[in-house]
Amino acid sequence: MASITVQPGIRKGTVQVPPSKSDAQRALLCAAFSQGTSILHHVGRSADELSMIQAIASLGAQVIEREKGEFSVMGIESLPNRISIDAHESGLGARLLTAVCSTGKGTVTVKGSGSLKSRTMHFFEDVLPHFGAKITDFNGHLPITVQGPLLGRDLDVDGSVSSQFISGLLMALPLADGNSRLTVADLASGPYVRMTLNTLAAFGIQIETEEMHRFSIAGGQHYQATEYTIEGDWSAASCWLTAAALGADISVKGLNPSSVQADKQMLAALMSAGCSVHVTSDGIRVNGTTKHPFEFDASDCPDLFPSLVTLAALIPGKSIIHGANRLIHKESNRALSLISEFLTLGITIEFLDNALHIHGKSTIRGGEVHAHNDHRIAMSLGICGLFSQEAILIQGSESVRKSYPTFWEEMDALAH
Repeated sequence: MASITVQPGIRKGTVQVPPSKSDAQRALLCAAFSQGTSILHHVGRSADELSMIQAIASLGAQVIEREKGEFSVMGIESLPNRISIDAHESGLGARLLTAVCSTGKGTVTVKGSGSLKSRTMHFFEDVLPHFGAKITDFNGHLPITVQGPLLGRDLDVDGSVSSQFISGLLMALPLADGNSRLTVADLASGPYVRMTLNTLAAFGIQIETEEMHRFSIAGGQHYQATEYTIEGDWSAASCWLTAAALGADISVKGLNPSSVQADKQMLAALMSAGCSVHVTSDGIRVNGTTKHPFEFDASDCPDLFPSLVTLAALIPGKSIIHGANRLIHKESNRALSLISEFLTLGITIEFLDNALHIHGKSTIRGGEVHAHNDHRIAMSLGICGLFSQEAILIQGSESVRKSYPTFWEEMDALAH
């Protein structure tokens, strides 16, 4: 386990955020199932993106990096009769691959590693057989073995556990034999499903939706090769926007202000905390001079919790962030991890009624903390280190490779 020490001090400079691994994984999989060759621009090098590239290559896609961040993907002619692929630690990758691979007549086993092996896959146990797929060797967690083909059907499903399952179905059902109608109750993180629909449309797949509750999906569609550019990652940007709100002189570049990414809600959260946000052609800047305790509902953007807790921890008074039940099935039990590590830094957090109540202070102490193999916990603790009384030693710092492998280098490059 690697560690890193972050010394306190005001940082200055410009940060170019990495590509969105969520956007990239969707686009890579769409390209793999397309007819022809797609060109994808601005693909990152995070562990999750590399896992998806490896997986689609194993399935038969021809993936070539033409230059840094630019890939050509020639679509799969037909799925193998029997194959095992590895999603490593990507929950999104595992769920999208499981659904889409169930469209073929071959047998595909999706494996995982690390904390992903303990994350639930039960959703598919009931849902995929309804559409004609077979599931074998399955105990509710990876590995899972699926075999199609899929048949179009109508089904009511529960979307409260994770939007990733719904996105997987929306990517798979257009390839089914026959039309489907999917009615989703209690959809979690709806913006991520909107992202899926946008990516599908770019690759020629049409799905009609009624207020993100009912989806009408024509079967027998074909993915079409295209040229696609991956957006900058609002999830990664939230760390730097938090640092700016707390006093760092940082400009954040590479973001699309019109993005449908869920974590663009970071701007709304900052404004609810009394911060001013300035979006210009040179990037996004945040002024937190008038910041104050805040209340915010992060149910649809749970990946913002670590950044929002960091912000709240350094604002004297009580802030409340709703939607904490969404944190239980992340890379760690993210709620308990945040409570534990911020207590080490002298900040009390209570988990009450699906919300985190953070009792912020004007300063936090340093010390040794642990990332719990969770990239977002590691990054949020790193931002804390910039504003702590003494240095913070972060165990498990290598976990940032999952989404933002250059995070620590970016921090070191800032002037201080």
